[in-house]
Amino acid sequence: MERTLNWLGRVAAAAALSLSAAAGAATHDLAIGRIPVNLSGAPATAIGVNGTVPGPVLRFQEGEELVINVTNTLDEDTSIHWHGMILPFRQDGVPGISFDGIKPGATHTYRFPAQQSGTYWYHSHSGLQEQAGVYGAIVIEPKAREPFRFDREHVVILSDWQDTSPQRILANLKKQSDYYNYSQRTVGDFFSDIAAKGLAATLEDRKMWGEMRMTPTDIADVSGYTFLVNGSNPDQNWTGLFAPGERVRLRFVNASAMTYFDVRIPGLRMTVVQADGNNVQPVTVDEFRMAVAETYDVIVRPMEDRAYTLVAEPMARTGMARATLAPRTGMSAAVPAPRERPLLSMSDMGMAHEGMDHGAMQGTDHGAAHGGGHGAMPGMDHGAAGGAKPDPFYAPGSGLLPRAADGGKFLSYADLKAQTPLYPQREPTREIELRLTGNMERYFWSINDRKYSEAEPIRLKYGERVRFKFVNETMMAHPMHLHGMWTILDNGSGRWNPAKHTVSIAPGATVYTETEVDAPGEWAFHCHLMYHMATGMFRKVIVEGAPQAARLGQGG
Repeated sequence: MERTLNWLGRVAAAAALSLSAAAGAATHDLAIGRIPVNLSGAPATAIGVNGTVPGPVLRFQEGEELVINVTNTLDEDTSIHWHGMILPFRQDGVPGISFDGIKPGATHTYRFPAQQSGTYWYHSHSGLQEQAGVYGAIVIEPKAREPFRFDREHVVILSDWQDTSPQRILANLKKQSDYYNYSQRTVGDFFSDIAAKGLAATLEDRKMWGEMRMTPTDIADVSGYTFLVNGSNPDQNWTGLFAPGERVRLRFVNASAMTYFDVRIPGLRMTVVQADGNNVQPVTVDEFRMAVAETYDVIVRPMEDRAYTLVAEPMARTGMARATLAPRTGMSAAVPAPRERPLLSMSDMGMAHEGMDHGAMQGTDHGAAHGGGHGAMPGMDHGAAGGAKPDPFYAPGSGLLPRAADGGKFLSYADLKAQTPLYPQREPTREIELRLTGNMERYFWSINDRKYSEAEPIRLKYGERVRFKFVNETMMAHPMHLHGMWTILDNGSGRWNPAKHTVSIAPGATVYTETEVDAPGEWAFHCHLMYHMATGMFRKVIVEGAPQAARLGQGG
């Protein structure tokens, strides 16, 4: 109780400082500390920002010079990383790379210009604090008029919560990699398979899975989450208001630690207008998948005077985040029944992936390399007419391919085309191959078979255009995030290829991206699944050779 009162007193002091700040709207004050919460139906302790989970939505103007004071009231170091923001590397907020972190009791001031517009987010890059509640949304209003219209907007932050501390979760995974697989196959499943496929086929199937030390239900590293919308669980039912006929902009942020979400609003189609803060040519869908750390802006236009349920289901169908869009508070709509849990196929194990380098897999212990969950197939496009079509980000035969409810349109990465390219198209100067690797039995993750602690930095030259070849040799999707520079996803759209800050690499897939190396300094590059990043799927990127003027602009 004394700690809680002390924390509340510091928050009040920070709020008072904010009100008296002479710099006005350009100065923001954040305090990070432990707070009591009840997110799952039981009392627990989180780490909040200004006393809440998620933290406050930070709203900036493009071109604004920002001063953000972050006070640490914890008894451990903390930090804030400005995810997707283009800024001087010393302001990026990654301890050990861009600064030393924020010590207990200290206040650190970040200073940088808002050089872009769109929807982004912030989170701790210290320890495992992001899973404990240190995250929030960023909205940057553009100088110029946007190429789409809307009448009102809502920020929709999706996240996953466990009452168990993230340190204990990681220890459990280290002790037993399938600790959180609550859906093991039963004797009943065995006899059902015999009835459907015959004894010989069932025994052969069990033999193959046994050799890989896996089961078809082994989809997510961590289960037991409560899924939240803006910090509210399904029973608390966060509600966003609208007037019938309005165009409503929904700024979606996936701030979860480990969860890919499939998002839909039964009865409403969604027009995607931004991906990771950048305008895209509008595409109307019934459902889309969000990798961890991605943001999507969509516009909906509810015409009826009734409520609509917003549903975000984790890929493994282990629960549901639920909210409501309604004309008035207190309204609700029917909540759709949870969809059937998917099962992995041999395609998900690398048996039928054209993008997989099978030579590299020879002799691999699939049980060790599979990754414990096998994730996102963001590339399958199910058109409302004509069914499935080939897509560069989909492996045929997957048991996990996304399917929109009622046969509607599911967003594909191939659908994303830049509204206005950020950079002129030019040939890359070189290619760097990054193999995404790991060992599930010992629960560590790596790039090119080396954990962060064992690896040399990736060195880039200022002014070059680098092509990255991602080869996912695991059976889990990895949302890869490069700090400080845009990642141009090669989805076959040429000069209209979209620029993103996070790109999901599907199981067994090979994906190409390009980066204009225009930011001097040292940057983090990692998988945004928090326990993968923490156990080694991480690199430092060093940009060398920048002219002095560029270095000074970066604070280096």
